[in-house]
Amino acid sequence: MRLTAMTDFALRLLMYVAQRSDRLCTIAEIAQAHGISEAHLMKITHQLGLQGWIETVRGKGGGLRLARTPEDINLGQLVRGIEANFDLVECFGAASTCALTGRCGLAVILDGALQRFLTHLESFTLADALRTTGSVSVATRPVTMRRRALSRGTS
Repeated sequence: MRLTAMTDFALRLLMYVAQRSDRLCTIAEIAQAHGISEAHLMKITHQLGLQGWIETVRGKGGGLRLARTPEDINLGQLVRGIEANFDLVECFGAASTCALTGRCGLAVILDGALQRFLTHLESFTLADALRTTGSVSVATRPVTMRRRALSRGTS
C-alpha cells in the first residue's frame, strides 16, 4: 500500500505549519521548503481547510495556521479524510470485474491489514509525528526494506 502524494504533502504541510505556530505560513514558503508545486499545495490547503485541519487568512500578510493543536490532530482521521479511497486491490472497488470475487479469501486478509494500518495511525497525533527524529529504524522499516537489509547481512 502507498499513500497518495496528496496525503504525503498534507502531512508535510501540517508539520511545517505546526513547527511555526508563532506566525502564519504561506503556500509559497512551504512549497519551496519541500520542493512541491504551489498549485498542488493550494489544492491540499483547500482540502485541509474544508476539513477543519487548518485556518487560512486571505490578503496581504495572510497565510495559514493550524485550526487545532497538534495534540488534537489525529493522523488516522487525517489520512482517512485526505485519501480518495483505500482500494488495495481491484475487488475493493465498486466497479470490480475480478473473476475470483466470492471465491477468494485474499480480500478479507487485505482488508484486515488495512484496518490495522488505519487503527495504528489513529493511535498517533501530529504532536507525536513532530517528536519523532532521526532516520527510520530497522524495526520500523517496511518489511521489504528489512528483507533487503537482512539479505545483505546488515540490520
